[in-house]
Amino acid sequence: MKNIFYLLVIPFLGFSQTQNPEQRIETPIKAVTLYLDGAEVNQQKQVNLNAGITQVVFTNLSSKLIPKSIQVNVGESISVLSVSEKLNFLSLNAESAKVKQLRDSLKTNQYKTQQLVYDKEAYDKEKELLAKNNSIGGQDKGVSIAELKLAADFYRSRIKEINSEILKYDTKINEMYAVTNRLQNELNELNINENKPTGEIIILLQSDTKVAANIDLKYVVSDAGWAPYYELKAEDIGKPITLVYRARAFNNTGINWADVKLKLSTSDPTRNASKPMVMPWFLNFSGDVYGQSNGYISNNANKSYYQKSQINDGNLENQFGAKQQLNEVELKSWNEYQVKNKRDEANNTKKIVYEEVQVSELSAEFEIKKPYTIPSDAKPYIVEVTTYSLDATFKHYSLPKVEKDAFLLARITGWEDLDLIEGPANVYFGGTFVGQSYVNPRSVNDTLDLSFGRDSKVIVTRTKIKDFNNEKVMGNNRKMTYSYEMIIKNNRKTAINIDLEDQKPLSQSNEIVVEVTELSKGQVNPDDGKVSWKFLIPPGESQKIIYTYTIKYPKNRNVDTEKKMRKVRAAF
Repeated sequence: MKNIFYLLVIPFLGFSQTQNPEQRIETPIKAVTLYLDGAEVNQQKQVNLNAGITQVVFTNLSSKLIPKSIQVNVGESISVLSVSEKLNFLSLNAESAKVKQLRDSLKTNQYKTQQLVYDKEAYDKEKELLAKNNSIGGQDKGVSIAELKLAADFYRSRIKEINSEILKYDTKINEMYAVTNRLQNELNELNINENKPTGEIIILLQSDTKVAANIDLKYVVSDAGWAPYYELKAEDIGKPITLVYRARAFNNTGINWADVKLKLSTSDPTRNASKPMVMPWFLNFSGDVYGQSNGYISNNANKSYYQKSQINDGNLENQFGAKQQLNEVELKSWNEYQVKNKRDEANNTKKIVYEEVQVSELSAEFEIKKPYTIPSDAKPYIVEVTTYSLDATFKHYSLPKVEKDAFLLARITGWEDLDLIEGPANVYFGGTFVGQSYVNPRSVNDTLDLSFGRDSKVIVTRTKIKDFNNEKVMGNNRKMTYSYEMIIKNNRKTAINIDLEDQKPLSQSNEIVVEVTELSKGQVNPDDGKVSWKFLIPPGESQKIIYTYTIKYPKNRNVDTEKKMRKVRAAF
């Protein structure tokens, strides 16, 4: 009897909903919170509701909205009966004026090209007809020489005229094809996809009285995000440096954002209320093998782990062969990931290259003061975030064995409050662009070093001392001596602090003995062989260092006693 009740009720509900008044709304996007991977879109609209049930449909939305992220706020006097979403394949995105102009030009050009092709075909048919009509006088009766000459002159003259016209048409048609390709490439550059569906959110509202409802709608979309981009500026040593915090923001959601209020965030837009799941925690040296940075992940955070894993008989098996039995909640998380993956593939999105970075567990947010317009073309657009004026201490660093130049470093304390994310930085010193550096706040120290590139006013040389570089054979051993002279010249008008580094070869055999004989008060790290010096050099003065070491090994063995660089060259 219970099943019969449901069978009777379901058709009735379906009929009643179709009788509810419907309001289809298309409203511009007011605000966007842009995450590193995704965006939360905010749209608002006031609608007039009569007493009873009204179906409100927000139209022309992104097809990449995430259904479980939809939030609707309509006030206390109105009830939200249901919220759903769907893709509309009949209502396509409105085209911009530029896109419409390009499409019209493409259509006109294609029409003219086809007309030229048809005109050329007329000459091709005539040429084919002349070629078939090559019988003169028949087989039994010949023709006179005069008639044959007249016929030959006619054929030759007409074929030449036809070939000339065909050549002209071929040239014009090729030119029109080139224009068509340029117009099509321009449309492709604008990331225009024909027959791309739009999203719709259907909200069923109930009100006891006639009322004006302010609907506040929020939802998360994929295929959007931002990445940091910095500028480091310093006028001179000893003066504060300026750090300009910018972002490269992109939108590939299918919907343009026009003059929206923008907020940048480092939090996770897809976090949910499900418990996190424990994954295998692999320990190794940094950068050696793929592994998790900690022993747990949220149900939707570690996409790389999911992408390299598979489900077998209820077990999650990763790329290392480790298996884990999944419970009901964890299986649901896996299934949600698979559904989202298939949905993204169905959207046929333009591929965006992502990279993994580390951010603070305490998320940061940046309110952008002025509105921004970000078209849906997957291109990065520069957003001004904020500017910091920072006190810094400067020092120099040189590794003359690898680079002959000295590098200028600015050391900043208290950088944890700046909410920095690792990313590239354009560096300017004294008003001149000196190159690109990288801001990397992944440091356990309280000091952040920012590179300001090469300093041409500090000259470092490293040369072999010929009189001390030699090779000796003593009994069964060969002894190699290497001696270098390094000179640091400070051509600045102020004193500089500089760290100088070199290296000592490390032996991996008891038969190879390395000994440092002259160090000029330097320090040797026995673990990695790093040799370092620290100097304070007054303006206009120099500092000289002598560094000598010996390598002793059996004379009947070969040892690469000099470190070589690997380069690529042409092979002839």
